[in-house]
Order: sequence, then structure tokens, then C-alpha cells
Amino acid sequence: MAASEVRIPDIGDFDDVPVIEVLVSDGDTVEVDTPLLTLESEKATMEVPSPAAGVVQGFRIKVGDKVKEGDLVCQIEAESDDKDQQSKPEPEQKSVEPKEPAKTEAAPAAEPEKPQPAKPAPEKPASGGGTLSVKVPDIGDFDGVPVIEVLVAEGDTVEKEQSLMTLESDKATMDVPAPEAGVVKSLKVKEGDKVSEGDEICVIETVGGADAEPEAEPEPEAEPASKPEPKKSEAAAQPAADASTESHGDRSPVTPVGEFKPEAQPGMLPHASPAVRKYARELGVDLSQIQGAGNNGRILFEDVQGFVKTQLASPGPETSGIPPIPAQDFSKFGEIEEKPLSRIRKLSASYLHRSWVNVPHVTQTDEADITELEAFRKSASEDLVKVGGSKLTLLPFIVKACAVAMKDFPEFNSSLSPDGDKLILKKYCHIGFAADTPNGLVVPVIRDADKKGIAALAAESGELAKKARDGKLKPDEMKGGCFSISSLGGIGGSHFTPIVNAPEVGILGVSRGVMKPVWDGKAFQPRMMVPLSLSYDHRVIDGAYAARFIVHLVKLLSDIRRLSL
Repeated sequence: MAASEVRIPDIGDFDDVPVIEVLVSDGDTVEVDTPLLTLESEKATMEVPSPAAGVVQGFRIKVGDKVKEGDLVCQIEAESDDKDQQSKPEPEQKSVEPKEPAKTEAAPAAEPEKPQPAKPAPEKPASGGGTLSVKVPDIGDFDGVPVIEVLVAEGDTVEKEQSLMTLESDKATMDVPAPEAGVVKSLKVKEGDKVSEGDEICVIETVGGADAEPEAEPEPEAEPASKPEPKKSEAAAQPAADASTESHGDRSPVTPVGEFKPEAQPGMLPHASPAVRKYARELGVDLSQIQGAGNNGRILFEDVQGFVKTQLASPGPETSGIPPIPAQDFSKFGEIEEKPLSRIRKLSASYLHRSWVNVPHVTQTDEADITELEAFRKSASEDLVKVGGSKLTLLPFIVKACAVAMKDFPEFNSSLSPDGDKLILKKYCHIGFAADTPNGLVVPVIRDADKKGIAALAAESGELAKKARDGKLKPDEMKGGCFSISSLGGIGGSHFTPIVNAPEVGILGVSRGVMKPVWDGKAFQPRMMVPLSLSYDHRVIDGAYAARFIVHLVKLLSDIRRLSL
């Protein structure tokens, strides 16, 4: 049997990357691309696949080891050659018989061509195409995203771009579309499973247009669906399931439950995904203090949240010092109804509380005279709609005014470094706006707002707002904001105190415009006044700087010709 070495492939500029999971052992039979082990760098989790099919021999790596590019993992001894020879005894005997009359008869020479009845193979593509593995597409920096709805079943016929299932990330729901038309042959996930980018979710048998070769061997094709061979070690089939779900009952027998103990490996990184690590850093949580409830001790989002709740609820020097709100049985006082919070509301509550506790808020208020702006907006909006453009609202004017003001007051386009020693000034200007949706508040981000005109800003903000209401926002469409706008003008009210969306340092609250009598030096004139509320991080922005910013903003909105300067 021929043996091939398996070495750690190119893993970027990382060195000494920890092995967090070993998926096979000596003697296991693996297929091409079967995951052998899982590595976890500072920013991503990576699987090392088998370059060939065969039997694993000489596996020399265990959980907790640190590896780098080129390190030897194991050897794969191919079985195909021996098996082929053993599976062809009858053709060899048939080829011996013609040897005696080989010189006198030409017919026996034609007999070996009898395998040509295998030509029905080209006919099979006519009845169907090839098979296509559908995997989770790019979903940003999220890991372990729950499947909230499965929209197809095995045997269903689907069209290209038809939704197969719906995922729900921290702030949005996303549909996974079918890349090609065909028939769903096997579903790999179910409602409630958690998946990450690259996880296989189903297999589609495409309709036509496929190569003949994959379809010429239907029986081997059926084998991966039932997966009888990997069941010997369950190393080839189970890792895919482990990567796509965080459920406690789905565990790989290669690494038995309880063997993975982070505390038993000095200097080893805790077993958690990059997304969970980022979440823990944002909350200031030490992952080494958490015992994970996921597969093989993996730390989940729920584990971090539970740890924080426990720390906040328990008295002692390690808590934040804020006394918890005492629990009450409200049913003692009358009839109640319990309504579960949506995922977005729960996460928003956590982010807003973190910002309110960590950022020293100050709010500066003022009013802008938008009488001329409103007149221009109405007439320009009618002209745009006539030519198929987007209706103009007040929001794109405010976005543009904020972008211009941030150029003149660059500290509003900055963030404080995590250690608090440096101010990070940004050379780009991405502005987010709060969008009210049935599931809670989300903040889509308009990129390069300073480089776009009013009409372009109106079209983009309208499109993002619609996607937010439909739950179709992508994770990247809610990242990278430099400044936020919260507009309640369509609802009412005068002034309010918006909470800074940290690590941003400022947010502008906009209330409903009201017609007021304004003294012009000679008489009172009816003017449309819009209330503005500017909240800012007092560690970065002082009161005088904020006052100058909002005064400048009022000037820009009162005379929109200044926006073109």
C-alpha cells in the first residue's frame, strides 16, 4: 500500500496554533477531505483535511499541542490499489482463456471489449444532473448561528435562489438560498441547530448540466448519504455535525465527553469560537474562568452570558458594585403574562447597558430652523419621484450635515483605544441610523456618507431601512459606524437622551419638527424648528467642543447651501 504524509497546510502568518479537537485516530478509514483535526488561531477555527483516502497511521498530535505550517500530522495508507486487484479476479481468468487461440482467432481479442455495455453511463445524465453540496455562505464574524426555520424537506424540488433555511444572527435573520435548481437529496441540519460559515447544510441533485462522471457511479454516490463506512470510527461524519451544531447531545466519539479540560492544559487557549472570544473581550470576561457547556467543553455565548449574570447577581469584590434589582413575584399583585424577549432585544439590552455603564454621557440640546430645508425637500422629492428616484425625507439631509460637521470637528469621528491611552481618529466617515423593526432596534450603517449626495443617501437609507424591517440586513451592513443618528421625528416628542453606541463617541437624537414663532429682530415669524439632542462620551469630548459642534450643525441645517461648500 502506498502511504502519503499529511502535514499542516498554510495557515497564514500564525505560529504555534493550538489543536482544539482531534477527529480521527490510528486505524480509522477516511475519505478525501475528511477533517482530521481542528486548529484555532486568534481569529479563526480551521480544519486540516485528509489529502487522500485510506487508513490513518502514525497519528502523532493530540488536543492541546501547538503546531505550525509543515508539521507532520500522520500518514494515510491508500487501500485502493490492493482492493482493485482483489476485486478483479474474474476478468483476469477470462483474459487467460483467449491466450491459447490468440494467434488463430481474432474474436477473443474482441471479447475484452465486452465491458463496453458500461456505455449506459452516458445515458444517466439525461435523467438527472450531478450532486451539489450546499454550505453556509459568508455570515460575517458570527459563529454558531441558530437555524430558526427549515424551509424545504428531502425530496423537494427547488429553484435557483430559492430559500432553503433561515438563520438568525445577533442582529438579523438571513436566508440561505439554493445555488442551483434541483432536488434536495439529504438535509444535514434541522431547526435549532447552530451553524457556521462553510458548514454543509444539504445536498442538491442538480437538474442537467452536470458532468457524466459523477452520475455514472450512482451506487458510490449513495454511500456518502448513508455514511456506513465512517461509522466504524465516526471520525469522518461526526466532525461536520459538531461544527454545525452546539447541541449537548451531538458529540464526537473520537474525543469522549469530559476529556477536554481547559484547566488541565497550562497556557492553552480556552475552547471557544472567535466570535465568543470577541464577545467575552467586549464584556471584560476571562474565558479561563468559564466551564463550557458545548461539545467537548466548548464555551458558548450562553455560557458567557450566564457567567456575567452570576457575577452581577452575587455580592463580593469581583462584581461591578451595582446592587442587583431584587426579584419579585408579580403574580401576587394581580394577573400577569410572560412574553419572551426576541433575540435582538436581549442583545440590544446587553449592548446598551454596557455603553451606559462604561461611557460618561453628557447631552447637549438645540433647535435648528429647517423652514427653507423643508420647502426644498418637498419640491425636490416630487421631482425625484417623477423620474423614479427615492422620496426625500429629513434623514439624508441630517446624515449629510453630520458628515460635513465631523470633518470640521474630527474628534466626533474617533474612538478611544481599549487601554484609554490613545484617541483613534478615522479617515473614513460611516454613519449609522437607528431603525425600528418588529423585533427591536437595529442600526444599519451608510458607508462613506461624506462622499455621497443627498439623493444617493436617500436611496441607500431607504433600502437599508426596508431590509431592516424585513430582517434581511447582513452583518457587514451593521458594522463600522463612526457616528449614529436616532430619529424619532415620525413619532413625536421634543428632546431625549440617546445612548452613545460605543465605541463611537457621539450620537444625535432628532425629534419632530414644530412650527414656532421666532423673533427675527423686528417681529415674530412662523418657523419650522426641529429639536436636536447630542449625546457624547465626556472622556473624549468636552462640553465646549460639543456645543460648537451642535451650533455648526444647526447652521448647516438652517442653510443647506453650506452643505455644498
